[in-house]
Amino acid sequence: MPDEPMTSRIARCHCGDLELACEGEPRKVSMCHCEDCQRRTGSAFSVAVFYDRESVRLVQGSPRQFQRPSASGFPVVFHFCPRCGANTHWEPARMPDRIGVALGAFADPNFPAPEQSVWTHDKHAWLTLPEAMATR
Repeated sequence: MPDEPMTSRIARCHCGDLELACEGEPRKVSMCHCEDCQRRTGSAFSVAVFYDRESVRLVQGSPRQFQRPSASGFPVVFHFCPRCGANTHWEPARMPDRIGVALGAFADPNFPAPEQSVWTHDKHAWLTLPEAMATR
């Protein structure tokens, strides 16, 4: 049986100046409700697509960086487009072998759904999660 082709996805910022290539399937897709993610995204939650570090490469652009502590107690380095300000990806110190990529940067309505929902104590009361989704 022939090998199946490896999945390749492109993540971009709002203006298209910053572009990442992500090879293979993500290790995890996770929805986060912490207040930091709410502020970072301007939304009620964030959806992170975690890839092995070696599966993600910068194709175009030179991101600016911002580091801050996270609710888990470990720092995170966020990468932003210097032109449009979109946050495309981040490096969580608590998972040094992974890179988080913003699900919205793929602009793919068929992207796999999150497997888990974390920091749910900060979740907005009006948001209903799927019954089968793991929560923490």
